[in-house]
Amino acid sequence: MKHQETLEFTTIKEKLAEHAVTEKAKNKFRNMDMILEESKLRRKLKETTEARIMLDRVGAPPLGCVSDIIALTEAAKRGEMLSINELDQVRQFAVVCERMKRYLKKSEESGMMLAEYGHGIYELQDLRNEIERCIRNGIVDDYATKTLCSLRRQMAILEGSIKSKLDEILRKNKAYFSESFVSGRNGRFTLPVRKEYKYAIQGSVVDISSTGATCFIEPAAVAKLREELELLRLEENNEVRKILYQLSGLVYQDADAIKRNVDYLEELDYIFAKGKLSVDIRGVEPAINLDGVIHINEGRHPLIDKKVCVPLTIDFGDEIKGVIITGPNTGGKTVALKTVGLCLMMANCGLHVACTSADVCMRASILCDIGDGQSISENLSTFSSHITNIIDIMRTMNEEALVLLDELGSGTDPAEGMGIAVAVLDELRRSGCRFMVTTHYPEIKEYAKDTPGIINARMAFDKESLRPLYQLEIGEAGESCAFYIAMKLGFPQRILERAYEAAYKVEHIDADTQETNELQASDKKTNDTKRTANQQKSISDISSLQAIKSEVTVQEIPKKEVPRIQKTEVKRPVQSEKILSKFQKGDSVLVYPQKKIGIVFEPVNEQGDVIVQIQKKKLTVNHKRVKLQVSAAEMYPEDYDFSIVFDSVDVRKKRHQMERKYQKDMEIVYPDPDTQKI
Repeated sequence: MKHQETLEFTTIKEKLAEHAVTEKAKNKFRNMDMILEESKLRRKLKETTEARIMLDRVGAPPLGCVSDIIALTEAAKRGEMLSINELDQVRQFAVVCERMKRYLKKSEESGMMLAEYGHGIYELQDLRNEIERCIRNGIVDDYATKTLCSLRRQMAILEGSIKSKLDEILRKNKAYFSESFVSGRNGRFTLPVRKEYKYAIQGSVVDISSTGATCFIEPAAVAKLREELELLRLEENNEVRKILYQLSGLVYQDADAIKRNVDYLEELDYIFAKGKLSVDIRGVEPAINLDGVIHINEGRHPLIDKKVCVPLTIDFGDEIKGVIITGPNTGGKTVALKTVGLCLMMANCGLHVACTSADVCMRASILCDIGDGQSISENLSTFSSHITNIIDIMRTMNEEALVLLDELGSGTDPAEGMGIAVAVLDELRRSGCRFMVTTHYPEIKEYAKDTPGIINARMAFDKESLRPLYQLEIGEAGESCAFYIAMKLGFPQRILERAYEAAYKVEHIDADTQETNELQASDKKTNDTKRTANQQKSISDISSLQAIKSEVTVQEIPKKEVPRIQKTEVKRPVQSEKILSKFQKGDSVLVYPQKKIGIVFEPVNEQGDVIVQIQKKKLTVNHKRVKLQVSAAEMYPEDYDFSIVFDSVDVRKKRHQMERKYQKDMEIVYPDPDTQKI
């Protein structure tokens, strides 16, 4: 996970999760890791490619959120009644399944693997039709059952009778009422009667206004009708619940089909999210090899703005195990490392990569040390951080790893840092892994030039504009350009000359030639003294190194168990017993399409081939092209010597002589049959 964060692959995974609709697909992306099984990786890449093609040709698939559907089917299995809203969710899910089948149907014409998902999705047409028939506009429809239709018709008649009765009372006794309309109170039909006339209307007082001036009375004439209506409402409610239970039972019956459809839709959501990312980054399917070749043509870092990102082309592998990248700071070396690492990590996860074309190797791991890694809380300097990371990398790297190291050997004394860099590069070569390393050490450039399996590379730099070109040039070592950049930025000439002298150990030429001549004798004496001191220091350093070697116990870095790539085994087809016994030695057969008569020399083997002798030549033919004419059992006696048919006269003669008496100098040579396949 640390290396994924360094290469910003975690950001790629979050982008994939944003493209997904279902929670399961989102979680799969957050836990995504490189695929180590060759056949599985090729299948996942093909799925991504097909999803991209469908997105380009047809548009986005009709996917929807399915997270609640499983919970609803589980509730139906427990015998619970699903609500109207929940049943409508099931209906919508059935619609999504039907639309998805129609969407994937369009992939059949191109022979895509995605069409198989469409075949696997169950049609829930009957369930959908029944829900739509029974539930409309958020309620159970009147015509869901004949009983419900009859009950609601009776209820409508009763409600009409009650309204008519109340309207009649209002018309006949207008003086009794404060308002001329029917009011509903506590579930009853009431009339607003003035307080002084409350005894003039026969019925029950249901409520009184806040001022006390109005009494809401349910007339006795409608009380009985209202009781009948309430009974009908109870029956209606029971009938509605009965219908909802029946629909819930249908959901239970289709629970397995729904579960399978959910699995398919979640997997399709995962696949199409990868396709959507490919559209965003303008990605292409990379070719996969097991030979360690890395070829990326005009690769772009997918998280850098396309308008400012300069494409990177890199090609190495076969005999070249490692690339040493040099060049000025801000020249794009780190971006190059991250681009290559991220491209390979995405390809090994079954994703498209942002480039024109790519052919990349399968890797069991991608290990990197990029950035200074300073940490105050962990008390780590830049050098300590680099060394800690490199030790961890060496514990896990093998020939199936890609190692990316930025500024190898930096953060310490240049001479010692260079030595560590060379030692680490040797260890990388010994492990057999592929690696890319950036550095400023000139000695490393020479090391790469003289070491088999390693090649120099440089990041191009425009010296006039002092701008990096972000172009990787394989085969040439780069320059730091520090003096040139300092000069272009206005660094004083005098200071630059002194810097050059200190850097390259050249003799300083003073302007005052006379003073120089006078000091030559003194300088010679001083130099002799310094030379003696340096020799003594060298002897001291050697002694110190020997002392250190005697005190320190040299230990190999322990290797960790790491996953390995699982290559696809090419299995030869095994023929059935029926095919293996199809022909016998000596059978007369007809060979197509030449329609030539031949004699079977060897029966069908496990590859399905049979050796037939035609005109004294033995040829290998597939059993499907051979037709039996006459079996050997019909043509020859049981103990027939087939050497008469297949061996030459000379061979048979020598064999008979050897059978009678062993002859030391005689040698029987059976010519190899001409098993040319036709």
